[in-house]
Amino acid sequence: MGAPTDDVIAFEGARIVYPGGAVAVEGLDLTVRRHELMVLVGPSGCGKSTTLRMVNRLVELTSGRVLVEGDDVARTDPVALRRRIGYVIQHVGLFPHRTVAQNVGTVPSLLGWSRERTRERTAELLDLVGLEPATYARRYPHQLSGGERQRVGVARALAADPPVLLMDEPFGAVDPIGRRRLQEEFWRIQRRVGTTVIFVTHDVDEAVKLGDRVVVMSKGGHVEQVADAVTLLARPAPGMVTDFIGAGRTARLLPITELAAEDLAEDLAADDGVAHDGAPVPAASRAGSAVGPAPAQPPLAPLALGDRLDAALAALVASGDGAVPVHDGAGRAVGTLTEAGLLRALRRAVAAASDD
Repeated sequence: MGAPTDDVIAFEGARIVYPGGAVAVEGLDLTVRRHELMVLVGPSGCGKSTTLRMVNRLVELTSGRVLVEGDDVARTDPVALRRRIGYVIQHVGLFPHRTVAQNVGTVPSLLGWSRERTRERTAELLDLVGLEPATYARRYPHQLSGGERQRVGVARALAADPPVLLMDEPFGAVDPIGRRRLQEEFWRIQRRVGTTVIFVTHDVDEAVKLGDRVVVMSKGGHVEQVADAVTLLARPAPGMVTDFIGAGRTARLLPITELAAEDLAEDLAADDGVAHDGAPVPAASRAGSAVGPAPAQPPLAPLALGDRLDAALAALVASGDGAVPVHDGAGRAVGTLTEAGLLRALRRAVAAASDD
């Protein structure tokens, strides 16, 4: 075991040249921090998956080094290495003739865990990924939906509590609705368990939604920019990165920016009918308005501080009057969100990235 470090994975001049001379990855220098979810994104053929597979030696380096927890992977037994590293791919690769519980318990069994320990760990992980053990443990892969199989794949990869989890387009084969749910669930799981993750995708929206840092790569495994999601969207590097992210980058800030108290109007029932942010208050929202009570409408679920701006936008669209109450998470009202407040929140995110 190498010396302790905050960098769990380090690529040091890592280079892959295929037979015939084609360069897949050229001199990659990159570190992945402990507990970080790092996303590699870029066009097809840019070396994302090859970079991922260097870590568990599914491809061998031509030159340079890859270190995992300080150990040079080239000097580590590949079988032992792969048992320490979780690996999730697009089509999961579950064993079709083994139950869900047997699939999840594969690596613990290979490591010599007792049946009781394996059974307890399997139940714990099925709960974690949202699959009730009593319902799913004895099922076979063909009895599961695509999203359920992907959840089992994540549980199997986490079974032996690996220090590193590699994920190669893991949700690419799932329908759009299921994919969004899996993204949200996986983000929650990673925050809870703290596993260090390298995640490969070609989808910019997925990259900025999940990544603590996002690495944009171009052909030959060249790193064009490494940044947190907000900085990447607010200040993309000129040239390839700006072109790859596209013109809709401001809208992509919505699902990764949280609603803050400074975005709110404190009082929409002001006597003059004007909110503190200067936006007119809809008549139906004013206490004691001369126009009389508003027509009965289904109650809106209020937003909470910390909710993402995509949820805030959806609530505003559904509100009908351009104003949504916001609470502090404990049910106490703290203000109201208007369209002007939503724009202010977006400007705040961009300004914060520019200041950094």
